[in-house]
Amino acid sequence: MAIALSELSVSYFIQGLGTLKHCLGLGQDHVRETGGDAASLLTARLYPDMFTLTQQIQSASDTARRACARLADAEIPSVPDEESTFDELFARIDGTVAYLESVDRAAIDASEDRTIVLPLRGTTLTFSGRGYLLGFAVPNFGFHVSMAYAILRSQGVSLGKQDYLRAFVGPNLAG
Repeated sequence: MAIALSELSVSYFIQGLGTLKHCLGLGQDHVRETGGDAASLLTARLYPDMFTLTQQIQSASDTARRACARLADAEIPSVPDEESTFDELFARIDGTVAYLESVDRAAIDASEDRTIVLPLRGTTLTFSGRGYLLGFAVPNFGFHVSMAYAILRSQGVSLGKQDYLRAFVGPNLAG
């Protein structure tokens, strides 16, 4: 049986955003427990030329919304990158999940062979719907979720692999 693109996109992105929200919550707990500075954690980065924790979360959110909109052949919602607090980032994640839940899954499923044109840094990439999802959107989303996790770990937040996997594993258990 073939797996529908909506399962590979909407469901996956919602699970990944659940991981982000859980890990970000552990980061917020860490700041409260240690008396740390929330702004310092949210602006932390792994390397000077990489995105901050906040930007990683914004990018994961953007990737999920844009991917599902492109696949559904819908208008891409514009969300300004203005978050600077934990609560604002939680709200962004929740808003992204709400958007994903509203996207027409049948339209996504019908996009497997539709051409997706992606302008990217002075060039244009052309994919099939399936190629775009599996060859660009999913890896890009996963990268940003992983980098957010890595930044939190690098800043002393107590989280482990189980924290990363929990949102993915639960919905996929048999029985």
